[in-house]
Amino acid sequence: MNVWHRQLLSGTLTFFGFTILLLTITFYAFPFGSWGELWEREVFDLPYIFFVLFISLSFGFVVGVIQGWFWRRQLFTIEHRVSELTKGNELAEEEVALKEMEQIDLALKQLEEKMTKQTELAQRMVTERAEEREKSLQEVVIQERNRLARELHDSVSQQLFAASMMMSAINETDPDDWQATKKQMQMVERMIHQSQLEMRALLLHLRPVALKDKSLSEGAEELLYELTQKVPMEIEWSVEPLTLEKGIEDQLFRILQESVSNTLRHAKAHLLNVMLIERDQNVILRIVDDGIGFDVDEAKTSSYGLQNMQERAFELGGTLKIVSVKEQGTRLEVKVPHRIKGGEEE
Repeated sequence: MNVWHRQLLSGTLTFFGFTILLLTITFYAFPFGSWGELWEREVFDLPYIFFVLFISLSFGFVVGVIQGWFWRRQLFTIEHRVSELTKGNELAEEEVALKEMEQIDLALKQLEEKMTKQTELAQRMVTERAEEREKSLQEVVIQERNRLARELHDSVSQQLFAASMMMSAINETDPDDWQATKKQMQMVERMIHQSQLEMRALLLHLRPVALKDKSLSEGAEELLYELTQKVPMEIEWSVEPLTLEKGIEDQLFRILQESVSNTLRHAKAHLLNVMLIERDQNVILRIVDDGIGFDVDEAKTSSYGLQNMQERAFELGGTLKIVSVKEQGTRLEVKVPHRIKGGEEE
């Protein structure tokens, strides 16, 4: 039975109850000789029985509406608090009107505490793994080199080979056919330009796997500043100085690397905007471009890079949202709950 059904039932019961009460009081205070007098006597130009029914119906309607509004408000409060909990936000203290609601609110707070502890545990585990990876940095470097070698072979080398074949075709083209030669030269120029972007994107992954002695904010600003010197793209950023655990910094930095790399290789964007802030005990990393966009659902099933970023966000107990509109750009946002300051719980 939903709220509206309860409201209807409550109003109906109130209507019948109030009708019986009014008629009982009437017969007790003003005894009637017969039931017919209920129709003969009038109040405000209405038969008395109609007047009683009208008053009872109005009272039942008002009671039903008030009760329905009250319960909808209680259910909305629960829905809002559950929604805040799923987003990783801290539950605000609110006064509870009913004892039953107090039990639900207590259960929600216990769930929040449990989720917070699990998030802290996950973040500590990520930090421990980051420290272990530093100890075995040489092995990680070898793995990265092998991966880059595969990507160089699959993307850049193929594009350069295609450009080489195109140049050979140009050399064999009739020199009098200037229009055909011009089109081929433009294709070669686009291939070389794309190869440069691919190389710069892959070079992002040659940076240290961990941030070493730099904070996430310092590493992100250095990375973006270097890109402004090397990439023909307008890059803007808003990065706040943050104090985070090593594991969180490492994972967010890798997500930033992967996202910027994808933008350089596939987006054909003219503007890239990066924001790194902390609000309401949540670290937010947002990357926005004005590129060609893509089908997010299709890419999630086929893109290793997107799956990798999603897994990194989940490891931190956070969320990753991607919104992309074709020919309008892409927006990627990572939101990670941060309940520990300077290594100690608040």
